Amino acid sequence: MTSLIIKNIFDYFNYLESLSDPRPKGWFMVDSPFPTLFWLFMYFLMVWIGPKIMQNRKPFKIRKFLAFYSFSLAVQSFYISYKYITAAYRLNYNLYCELSVPLWTPDDMQIVKTTWILYMTKLVELSDTLFFILRKKDKQLSFLHVYHHSITFFSAWIGIKFIPSGTIATGAAVNSLVHVHMYIYYGLAALGVEAKKILWLKKYVTTLQLIQFVAFAFFGIKAYFIGCKFPSLMIKFFCINVLLFCVLFGQFYVKEYIKDCRTTKNESKNK
Repeated sequence: MTSLIIKNIFDYFNYLESLSDPRPKGWFMVDSPFPTLFWLFMYFLMVWIGPKIMQNRKPFKIRKFLAFYSFSLAVQSFYISYKYITAAYRLNYNLYCELSVPLWTPDDMQIVKTTWILYMTKLVELSDTLFFILRKKDKQLSFLHVYHHSITFFSAWIGIKFIPSGTIATGAAVNSLVHVHMYIYYGLAALGVEAKKILWLKKYVTTLQLIQFVAFAFFGIKAYFIGCKFPSLMIKFFCINVLLFCVLFGQFYVKEYIKDCRTTKNESKNK
């Protein structure tokens, strides 16, 4: 019985390996899912035990480092978007359905390499949560925050392992442009810029995130129904994920900018 289970596991891994793209084979953290799963385990462990460790400690003062970190990621996100857009433009990519065909042209490899850089960037971005913990911003450790960071990192591994080019490039380019604005906001906040001066940017970033997820859901559903020969399991995973993001970010938007705004106005009237 045990040997049969082990055989089935190995057969399944061999099947997955047969679906993988040959171009990033041998690249750092790509071949096996275990490095990604290890870092996800460490991430969840940090989320669980980090606030307990910091409970009786003073918050770390890391404003300057946080500003440098945020602006660096803004530049990195712009670089990723630029690399995707320029290569996809030269390859005349289809927005709805561009299959990940294992071609080795310079432009195709530029997209594959950029997908790997994106994957590494998502690993670095797990540090966002660490900085919340070190600064004792435990309210920021919401389900939305933790789920978003963890599933995006795992999805990035799926991308570089199985579909490192194709339609993934256009979606990742848009997402990276949104992250440019997000990390600029984080950087300005870390520098101590008054909340009133940059609050519009935070709302703008959340609005952009909502728009992109709605657009992604539309493109994903359309790709599924027009019979795009993308792996159906990948499309389903993508669509379910973006629809969940639409709900979670929509709830955040309502709570943060509609309910809180009404509460503030009512409190002002009562004074």
